[in-house]
Amino acid sequence: MDANSCRKRRESFDSVADAYDRRPGYPGQLVEELMLLANIGKGTRVLEIGPGTGKLSVAIAERGASLLAVELGPTLAEVTRGKLAPFAEASVLVADFDRWTALPASFDAVVAATSFHWLDESSRVAKCASLLRPGGVLAIIETRWGVAVSDDPFFSASQTCYARWTPNHDPGFRQVRPEDVTPFCSGVAVPEFAGAVHRRYLCAREYSAAAYCDLLGTFSDVLVLEPPSRVGFLACISNLVDSRFNGTVVRNDLYDLSIVRRE
Repeated sequence: MDANSCRKRRESFDSVADAYDRRPGYPGQLVEELMLLANIGKGTRVLEIGPGTGKLSVAIAERGASLLAVELGPTLAEVTRGKLAPFAEASVLVADFDRWTALPASFDAVVAATSFHWLDESSRVAKCASLLRPGGVLAIIETRWGVAVSDDPFFSASQTCYARWTPNHDPGFRQVRPEDVTPFCSGVAVPEFAGAVHRRYLCAREYSAAAYCDLLGTFSDVLVLEPPSRVGFLACISNLVDSRFNGTVVRNDLYDLSIVRRE
C-alpha cells in the first residue's frame, strides 16, 4: 500500500463515526486481563492511541486511571469525549500520534487497540518506549475480522462480490487462519522492552445481512471505494447473505493482546 492510499484509509473512519460505534466491543475477558497485566487502576497515567469511539476508553476510565486519548479523527474524538464526560481524569485530544509530542517518560501505560498498525512502522515502538516511565507497559490489541477456524463457504462465496466491485481484489487472497497469525509481541526489537506477554481470544458472532454490511461499511478498504462501487459491493454481500445463507452468517473474530514492559 502506497503512502497516499494508507493515509486515505487511515482517515476514512472519521466519516462513519456512528456506524463505527456499532462495531462489536472487545471481549470482556480481554479487557479484564489487559487491566490486570498492565496494572491499570486508580492513579495510573494512561495514554490511549487511536481510541476511535471509545470502545476501550470507558473501561480504562472506570478503573480510576488518568486517561489521555489521542485520536486522529475529530468526529470519532467527539463521540469518545461524550462517553468520557463523567470521568474527571479522562480527556481526548485530536492529533496525529506520529506527529504529536509529549514529555518523555510521562505515562505508566500506552494502549493501542486496533490502531497500532496505522502508525509509522519505523518509529512507533521507539516513540511509545520514550513516553513510558521505567516499568511502564505498552499494550497492543490486534483485531482480525473473519478468520478461518473451519471450512467457511461464505468467505469463498463472497469473493465474487470482491472481484466484481473492488478494483484491487487479489484472486489469490486466502482467508487467514489463527495459527498463521504472528502476534505483535513476537516482533518487538527495541532494547527498552522486555517480558512479553501474549493472550489470544476468539469470538464467534452471528450477523444478519444488514448488520454484517453495517460492519463492512466501517472497514477502510470498503470506505475508500468510489460511492457506486461501495453501494454495489454492499448490496452484493447483502443479497448473498439473504439468498444463499438464510439471512445470517457467523464470523470468527480474532483478538491478540500483547504486553511488553519498559525496562
